[in-house]
Amino acid sequence: MIAKKTFLALLSLYGILFVGLAFNPVDRTTWLVENLTVWIIVGLLVSLYRKGIVFSSLGYVLMFVLIYLHTIGGHYTFALVPFDWFSDFFGFERNHYDRIAHFSVGFYAYAIIELMVRNKVTTSRLILYTYPVLTIATIAMSYELIEWVYAALANPEAGIAYLGSQGDIWDAQKDMLADTLGAIVAVIVYYFVQRNAEHSR
Repeated sequence: MIAKKTFLALLSLYGILFVGLAFNPVDRTTWLVENLTVWIIVGLLVSLYRKGIVFSSLGYVLMFVLIYLHTIGGHYTFALVPFDWFSDFFGFERNHYDRIAHFSVGFYAYAIIELMVRNKVTTSRLILYTYPVLTIATIAMSYELIEWVYAALANPEAGIAYLGSQGDIWDAQKDMLADTLGAIVAVIVYYFVQRNAEHSR
Protein backbone atom coordinates (compact mmCIF):
# COMPACT_ATOMS: atom_id res chain seq x y z
CA MET A 1 0.00 0.00 0.00
CA ILE A 2 2.84 2.39 0.87
CA ALA A 3 4.56 1.62 -2.45
CA LYS A 4 1.36 2.42 -4.36
CA LYS A 5 0.99 5.75 -2.57
CA THR A 6 4.65 6.50 -3.26
CA PHE A 7 4.17 5.80 -6.96
CA LEU A 8 1.08 7.99 -7.22
CA ALA A 9 2.81 10.83 -5.34
CA LEU A 10 5.89 10.63 -7.58
CA LEU A 11 3.71 10.45 -10.67
CA SER A 12 1.74 13.52 -9.57
CA LEU A 13 4.97 15.42 -8.96
CA TYR A 14 6.13 14.46 -12.45
CA GLY A 15 2.89 15.79 -13.91
CA ILE A 16 3.42 19.14 -12.20
CA LEU A 17 7.07 19.29 -13.33
CA PHE A 18 6.18 18.35 -16.90
CA VAL A 19 3.46 20.96 -17.24
CA GLY A 20 5.66 23.67 -15.76
CA LEU A 21 8.59 22.88 -18.05
CA ALA A 22 6.49 22.40 -21.18
CA PHE A 23 6.33 26.18 -21.57
CA ASN A 24 9.05 27.96 -23.55
CA PRO A 25 11.73 25.25 -23.74
CA VAL A 26 15.10 26.26 -25.15
CA ASP A 27 14.49 24.14 -28.25
CA ARG A 28 11.04 22.65 -28.91
CA THR A 29 12.33 19.84 -31.14
CA THR A 30 14.86 18.74 -28.54
CA TRP A 31 12.18 19.04 -25.85
CA LEU A 32 9.91 16.72 -27.81
CA VAL A 33 12.57 14.11 -28.47
CA GLU A 34 13.91 14.14 -24.90
CA ASN A 35 10.42 13.90 -23.40
CA LEU A 36 9.51 11.04 -25.71
CA THR A 37 11.92 8.89 -23.73
CA VAL A 38 10.28 9.96 -20.48
CA TRP A 39 6.77 9.31 -21.81
CA ILE A 40 7.77 5.77 -22.76
CA ILE A 41 9.17 5.10 -19.28
CA VAL A 42 6.21 6.65 -17.46
CA GLY A 43 3.77 4.84 -19.74
CA LEU A 44 5.49 1.54 -19.00
CA LEU A 45 5.42 2.12 -15.23
CA VAL A 46 1.73 3.09 -15.32
CA SER A 47 0.95 0.01 -17.42
CA LEU A 48 2.77 -2.27 -14.98
CA TYR A 49 1.02 -0.59 -12.05
CA ARG A 50 -2.39 -1.21 -13.60
CA LYS A 51 -1.46 -4.86 -14.11
CA GLY A 52 -0.64 -5.15 -10.41
CA ILE A 53 3.12 -5.15 -10.86
CA VAL A 54 4.16 -2.77 -8.10
CA PHE A 55 7.73 -2.07 -7.11
CA SER A 56 8.98 -1.05 -3.67
CA SER A 57 8.87 2.57 -2.56
CA LEU A 58 12.65 2.79 -2.86
CA GLY A 59 12.49 1.23 -6.31
CA TYR A 60 10.03 3.89 -7.44
CA VAL A 61 12.05 6.73 -5.92
CA LEU A 62 15.18 5.53 -7.72
CA MET A 63 13.36 5.22 -11.04
CA PHE A 64 11.79 8.66 -10.85
CA VAL A 65 15.17 10.34 -10.39
CA LEU A 66 15.84 9.84 -14.10
CA ILE A 67 12.31 10.90 -15.03
CA TYR A 68 12.69 14.21 -13.21
CA LEU A 69 16.24 14.87 -14.44
CA HIS A 70 15.32 14.02 -18.02
CA THR A 71 12.28 16.29 -17.92
CA ILE A 72 14.43 19.18 -16.72
CA GLY A 73 17.07 18.36 -19.32
CA GLY A 74 14.44 18.36 -22.05
CA HIS A 75 13.41 21.90 -21.15
CA TYR A 76 16.90 23.41 -21.16
CA THR A 77 18.73 20.82 -23.30
CA PHE A 78 21.20 18.86 -21.19
CA ALA A 79 24.17 21.03 -22.06
CA LEU A 80 22.40 24.22 -20.96
CA VAL A 81 20.78 23.15 -17.68
CA PRO A 82 21.74 25.73 -15.00
CA PHE A 83 24.27 23.56 -13.21
CA ASP A 84 27.14 25.99 -12.72
CA TRP A 85 27.16 25.55 -8.95
CA PHE A 86 28.06 21.87 -9.38
CA SER A 87 30.74 22.57 -11.98
CA ASP A 88 32.21 25.38 -9.88
CA PHE A 89 32.24 23.26 -6.73
CA PHE A 90 34.24 20.47 -8.37
CA GLY A 91 36.20 22.70 -10.73
CA PHE A 92 34.69 21.19 -13.88
CA GLU A 93 34.83 23.09 -17.15
CA ARG A 94 32.04 20.97 -18.63
CA ASN A 95 28.39 20.88 -17.58
CA HIS A 96 28.04 17.38 -16.14
CA TYR A 97 24.28 17.42 -15.65
CA ASP A 98 23.86 14.83 -18.41
CA ARG A 99 26.41 12.55 -16.73
CA ILE A 100 24.34 12.57 -13.53
CA ALA A 101 21.21 11.84 -15.55
CA HIS A 102 22.99 8.92 -17.20
CA PHE A 103 24.16 7.68 -13.80
CA SER A 104 20.52 7.65 -12.67
CA VAL A 105 19.64 5.40 -15.62
CA GLY A 106 21.52 2.70 -13.76
CA PHE A 107 19.11 2.98 -10.84
CA TYR A 108 16.64 0.94 -12.88
CA ALA A 109 18.78 -2.09 -12.08
CA TYR A 110 17.09 -2.02 -8.67
CA ALA A 111 13.66 -2.56 -10.25
CA ILE A 112 15.05 -5.26 -12.53
CA ILE A 113 16.27 -7.20 -9.50
CA GLU A 114 12.88 -6.81 -7.83
CA LEU A 115 11.18 -8.25 -10.93
CA MET A 116 13.65 -11.13 -11.07
CA VAL A 117 13.08 -11.99 -7.42
CA ARG A 118 9.29 -11.72 -7.73
CA ASN A 119 9.21 -14.02 -10.77
CA LYS A 120 11.84 -16.36 -9.31
CA VAL A 121 13.91 -16.06 -12.47
CA THR A 122 17.04 -17.51 -10.92
CA THR A 123 18.40 -19.03 -7.75
CA SER A 124 21.91 -17.89 -8.56
CA ARG A 125 23.03 -14.79 -6.69
CA LEU A 126 25.71 -14.21 -9.31
CA ILE A 127 23.11 -13.97 -12.06
CA LEU A 128 20.74 -11.97 -9.85
CA TYR A 129 23.35 -9.28 -9.25
CA THR A 130 25.08 -9.25 -12.64
CA TYR A 131 22.15 -9.55 -15.06
CA PRO A 132 20.63 -6.15 -14.11
CA VAL A 133 24.00 -4.45 -14.60
CA LEU A 134 24.51 -6.07 -17.99
CA THR A 135 20.94 -5.19 -18.97
CA ILE A 136 21.48 -1.52 -18.14
CA ALA A 137 24.81 -1.55 -20.02
CA THR A 138 23.04 -2.96 -23.09
CA ILE A 139 20.26 -0.38 -22.87
CA ALA A 140 22.88 2.36 -22.51
CA MET A 141 24.67 1.19 -25.64
CA SER A 142 21.40 0.97 -27.56
CA TYR A 143 20.40 4.48 -26.50
CA GLU A 144 23.72 5.89 -27.66
CA LEU A 145 23.12 4.31 -31.07
CA ILE A 146 19.69 5.94 -31.21
CA GLU A 147 21.23 9.30 -30.31
CA TRP A 148 23.81 8.86 -33.05
CA VAL A 149 21.18 8.03 -35.70
CA TYR A 150 18.97 10.95 -34.64
CA ALA A 151 21.89 13.38 -34.61
CA ALA A 152 22.94 12.20 -38.06
CA LEU A 153 19.46 12.65 -39.52
CA ALA A 154 18.38 15.84 -37.73
CA ASN A 155 19.53 19.34 -38.59
CA PRO A 156 22.98 20.07 -37.11
CA GLU A 157 21.81 22.34 -34.30
CA ALA A 158 19.08 19.97 -33.12
CA GLY A 159 21.45 17.03 -33.36
CA ILE A 160 24.12 18.71 -31.26
CA ALA A 161 21.54 19.86 -28.70
CA TYR A 162 20.17 16.33 -28.42
CA LEU A 163 23.58 14.72 -28.05
CA GLY A 164 24.78 17.24 -25.47
CA SER A 165 28.34 16.06 -26.08
CA GLN A 166 29.76 19.55 -25.59
CA GLY A 167 32.70 18.79 -27.88
CA ASP A 168 33.76 15.61 -26.03
CA ILE A 169 34.64 12.92 -28.59
CA TRP A 170 34.35 10.26 -25.88
CA ASP A 171 30.94 11.45 -24.69
CA ALA A 172 29.07 8.29 -25.71
CA GLN A 173 31.56 6.01 -23.96
CA LYS A 174 31.49 8.11 -20.79
CA ASP A 175 27.69 8.13 -20.81
CA MET A 176 27.62 4.35 -21.05
CA LEU A 177 30.10 4.12 -18.20
CA ALA A 178 27.95 6.42 -16.07
CA ASP A 179 24.88 4.25 -16.77
CA THR A 180 26.76 1.11 -15.80
CA LEU A 181 28.23 2.62 -12.63
CA GLY A 182 24.75 3.72 -11.60
CA ALA A 183 23.55 0.14 -12.07
CA ILE A 184 26.37 -1.19 -9.91
CA VAL A 185 25.45 1.27 -7.17
CA ALA A 186 21.78 0.24 -7.41
CA VAL A 187 22.71 -3.43 -7.06
CA ILE A 188 24.87 -2.69 -4.03
CA VAL A 189 22.03 -0.71 -2.45
CA TYR A 190 19.65 -3.61 -3.08
CA TYR A 191 22.09 -6.03 -1.46
CA PHE A 192 22.36 -3.99 1.72
CA VAL A 193 18.62 -3.30 1.88
CA GLN A 194 17.89 -7.01 1.66
CA ARG A 195 20.60 -7.91 4.14
CA ASN A 196 19.23 -5.43 6.68
CA ALA A 197 15.71 -6.77 6.08
CA GLU A 198 16.89 -10.32 6.74
CA HIS A 199 18.71 -9.30 9.93
CA SER A 200 15.66 -7.47 11.25
CA ARG A 201 13.41 -10.52 10.96
